[in-house]
Amino acid sequence: MGIVAGLDSSPAFTRIVVCDADTGAVLRQGYAQHPVDTPDGARPSDVDPQAWLLSLGEAAGGGLLEGVQAIGVSAQQNALIPLDAQGNTVRPAITGGDKRAQVAAADLVDALGGREAWAQAVGCVPQAAQPVTKLRWLAKSEPENARRTATLLQAHDWLVWQLLGRPVRRTTDRGGASGTGYWSAATGAYRPDLVELALGHQAMLPEVIGPSDAAGTTPEGLLISAGTGETMAAAFGLGIGLGDAVVSLGASGSVMAVHPGALADQSGMITSLADATGMHLPVVTTLNAVRALRGTAELLGLPDLESLSDLAMKSTPGSHGLVLLPYLEGERTPHLPHTAGTLAGLRRESMKAEHLARASFEGMLCGLADALDVLRGRGVEVRRIFLLGQAAELPAVQAAAPSLFGAQVVVPQPADYAAIGAARQAAWALGVSQGTLDPRNPPAWQGAAAQVLEPGDDLAVGQAVRQQFVSVREQTHPGAFRP
Repeated sequence: MGIVAGLDSSPAFTRIVVCDADTGAVLRQGYAQHPVDTPDGARPSDVDPQAWLLSLGEAAGGGLLEGVQAIGVSAQQNALIPLDAQGNTVRPAITGGDKRAQVAAADLVDALGGREAWAQAVGCVPQAAQPVTKLRWLAKSEPENARRTATLLQAHDWLVWQLLGRPVRRTTDRGGASGTGYWSAATGAYRPDLVELALGHQAMLPEVIGPSDAAGTTPEGLLISAGTGETMAAAFGLGIGLGDAVVSLGASGSVMAVHPGALADQSGMITSLADATGMHLPVVTTLNAVRALRGTAELLGLPDLESLSDLAMKSTPGSHGLVLLPYLEGERTPHLPHTAGTLAGLRRESMKAEHLARASFEGMLCGLADALDVLRGRGVEVRRIFLLGQAAELPAVQAAAPSLFGAQVVVPQPADYAAIGAARQAAWALGVSQGTLDPRNPPAWQGAAAQVLEPGDDLAVGQAVRQQFVSVREQTHPGAFRP
């Protein structure tokens, strides 16, 4: 079909890949950091969206997009861009997990009648990062800006709109809409009443178009696909499908899986997102993942995680009975927002640095296995687990993960999967527009190059280690975890 491009506008940079539309092979790529211009007194989470356009232009320099027929856009999730009636930004975009909105999140939960009411309404319970919560904060803290707000966009919506020359029609996709807190993945519809509950009045919302639909075509004839959030784009770039889960190891951790239907979870542990293909992407988050490893490394006086991994490999599965519940900053899975971490099983023979190092890895992975159990408990099939993040490369993680998760673990080679997913979406929209692809089936691109790890003979040992963790968790926080 030709060549297509995918751009990923992350919180810090723009990355662009140009791919063969038929195979997905990356032909060339560009990169640029967002320009940093933080006025005195401004918060890091307040960002002028023009910075995203500037870095996009820089990343696309040097003829990078020459010959490209279609572009897909992936962008950071949860960025709220309020526009006035003329389409101008009312204030800087509110990005990230803005702590200013924590009180607003609690207010919204109470205003609708509790966590279960939100889970039934839109498949998630408001968190500080979500646009619906930021709307509540805006109404309470900046009422004049709230009154001027006429239209609500997220980062990828705004970028698509800009690329198309700011047309009257504004669009989004199911994936992006599902993270707002005012669109339901179960019904496929907005909840304008929740916008009004948060903002104090109605606002225009972008039209939700299908996964293979085009948002439009530029005057130069460049097709722009629907776009989506980074999480959905990365999943699409990896090529995950039914039976696959993705475990992402950041400071916090997340577990997501492809599922045919939307899940409503009254506990609030599951966020019911939509993916970039027409399926669903339930997500469970833990507050503590790599932060637990970094804390242990600092406690042991080690310079980096590689050193912690090397030390952990000198211990054995089960860490001589040492168990770390890594709830260092509270926890979401289980819901223990005000708790602290626990170190159990201290005996003379277990009080060695290598055993604590191993316990930190096992504790982190067991916490993520709890998150997997939440999904499995709701009927989500998990046969294969993709492990993402820099920590996925550590030998101590790779040695323990398959047996603790009880499944095959795939560690993809580092790549720009969100940008690749955006390019794949562009190829899909292009193929549909040309009549060469089915709108129900995306292009079959080659999967990610990866290392495959099997539980093998270690499965029974891993499950014993997991049971050791579960016993300590239940003794310390009885009844807190109900998958």
